[in-house]
Amino acid sequence: MHKGFFRASAVLGLYLMAGNSFASLPESRMSVKDMPAGTVGLGASVRGGTSPYVGVSNLASQGAGNTVDLLPLYLYEGEWLFAHGTSAGVHVVKNDWLKVDVLAKYRFNRLEPEANDYFDGMRDRNQTVDGGLSFTIDGDWGAFSTTWVNDILGHHNGYEWDFTYKYAWESGRWFVSPFISYVYQDQDLTNYYYGVRANEALPNRPFYQPGSASFWRGGVNASYQVTSRLMVFSNIASQHVDSGIFNSPLVSDSQQSAASLGFAYFFGNALDDSTKQADSERSGEWSWRVNTGYQAEGPFTRTLTGTLTRSKDVHAYMAGLTLGKLISDGKYVDYWGRVSFNRRLENGNQSDFGEYNAYVMAMTTGHSPWTREEWIRAGIGFGFSYATKIPYVEQAKQAKREENTSHFLNYLEGQFDVPLRLMTDNKAVQNCYVGISLLHRSGIFAKSDILSNVSGGSDMVTGHLECKR
Repeated sequence: MHKGFFRASAVLGLYLMAGNSFASLPESRMSVKDMPAGTVGLGASVRGGTSPYVGVSNLASQGAGNTVDLLPLYLYEGEWLFAHGTSAGVHVVKNDWLKVDVLAKYRFNRLEPEANDYFDGMRDRNQTVDGGLSFTIDGDWGAFSTTWVNDILGHHNGYEWDFTYKYAWESGRWFVSPFISYVYQDQDLTNYYYGVRANEALPNRPFYQPGSASFWRGGVNASYQVTSRLMVFSNIASQHVDSGIFNSPLVSDSQQSAASLGFAYFFGNALDDSTKQADSERSGEWSWRVNTGYQAEGPFTRTLTGTLTRSKDVHAYMAGLTLGKLISDGKYVDYWGRVSFNRRLENGNQSDFGEYNAYVMAMTTGHSPWTREEWIRAGIGFGFSYATKIPYVEQAKQAKREENTSHFLNYLEGQFDVPLRLMTDNKAVQNCYVGISLLHRSGIFAKSDILSNVSGGSDMVTGHLECKR
């Protein structure tokens, strides 16, 4: 099949794997099975639409005062592992006509009682992560998929079954794919999001327990290939909900719609051959890095420009190991895929804990104008971070603001170093570098539901030793 179709499928997959709740109506299972193993992409989208709840004007977080939601998007397509936007999993079967996946994906359904006085006295209905199985059959006639997922965080404790058919057209740089879905949600799921508990009932908000629900959803996905690396995409969808949901005292609209607009940028195997170094001998290159440092005052822009002040709120430290693999070796910029495993040392503020980051690093090199010898490297990285506990500095800062915290945040990193071969002739360190790395967890200014609408973050300044192999 044409390379443009592969790229279009991947871009749509970045957003469309987000989920299939009211808050993410666009179809969620665009195939990316044709992307070469090792492909990495990053992007973002904004989504807007209607909410089913009484007096709630849109699907974005009312507590954060947003009218649209921002989604950071992450894509990795490996031989077995994958990450498609806000879902991830394992390919159990992957061939030309059949794909079977074990997956986990984010569910954006959510009710915030502060969104309207009508919900006073009610408890939050939280977003969650669903896990399950997906089967997709591809042919010249289109693609049919079915996905079963169940709540794995114990919020709604229910399950959903989705059946989707789609057909794709490609013309030049355009890719268009209409779809239709039949969705079944069990009673536990519908009762959690649309039921009224006995202790929440009022005269104008009576006790209500919906049963299971089924409904149809339809829409169109589209993308445009701007360059071999950059794609823009959009999607729109609508659904008419089951009467059991519409009859809930919490629901005022039977018809919901949503739309999104976004972009994605691809690295490595998604690039044209013309953008890669000819006859490169670096395709298997990988690196390891150890680093340790202290909690910085931030924000990231200040540390990036050389203000490396310790945090005034919290004295804490970290130590970590980073593994990297070269994705693409360009003439001026190399792209690395990286994962880091950090130990946050909280200095008595709370017990120490682990932090895990996955990101893409763009790295450029400065050379001597006379000998072309490598003098310095500089890199900037973007990806996501998951901390098993909320860093104490984030707790302290957000408590002052009376705002949210989140285990899962966006991740930024800056790196500056010099080769050790400038300082010693020891052959053991000829491919090693010493320098400074700046680490930042970010909530993107409280604009993203998946980042719990966090407006803050935290920064670390570390020294590192990195070696390439």
